[in-house]
Amino acid sequence: MALNLTTKKEGASITVALDGELNTQTAPELKELLEECIDKSNVLFLDFAMCDFVSSAGLRVLLNTFKSMKAKKGKMTLLNVGPGFGEVLNITGLDAVFNAK
Repeated sequence: MALNLTTKKEGASITVALDGELNTQTAPELKELLEECIDKSNVLFLDFAMCDFVSSAGLRVLLNTFKSMKAKKGKMTLLNVGPGFGEVLNITGLDAVFNAK
C-alpha cells in the first residue's frame, strides 16, 4: 500500500499528515520529506490519524528525525496516535522518547 504525505505550514510549524502505511518501501519517501521540513522549521507535527501501519523502518525514520530536531533545539510531536501504533511505541519504549498525543 502507498503512503500519501501532505504538508501544511502554519506560522513557524509544519504538519505532515500520513495516509496509508509507513513501511520499508514508503519510509525513504517520508525520510526525504522530513529532511526538507527539518531545514525549514523548528516545530514539526506528524499526524498519524490516517496511518494504518508503522514498520521498524518507519520507526527508524521517526527516531532519526526526532534526533535531528533535538540537535537543532526543535520540537517534534506525533499527533493522533492510534491504539495499535501507541502500543508499539509503548512496547519499544519509544513512548518515553516521542511526544505523542
